[in-house]
Amino acid sequence: MPEREQDDQEREFDLKWADNAEHKEPSARARMLAARWKENPPGPVPFRGEPDHVARRQRRSSWVSTAVVLGCVAGLIVLLGYINFRASY
Repeated sequence: MPEREQDDQEREFDLKWADNAEHKEPSARARMLAARWKENPPGPVPFRGEPDHVARRQRRSSWVSTAVVLGCVAGLIVLLGYINFRASY
């Protein structure tokens, strides 16, 4: 059996063994958060709380946004037409 194939089989065995382990060690981040929360537990957080910056600003109505986009497109068309008109002389 070639050496590379043997290494692949050993690696596959190691992965299966690790995946089937009864106890898995928590990640470094999980350990860090657990240690931090032991001293200072986090407060309750609403499920999908609205961010503060969204609540303060009013939303622009959809027709205003559409008018702004169409105005920009029309201005670009006029500008390109003007440039083409000037270049023909």
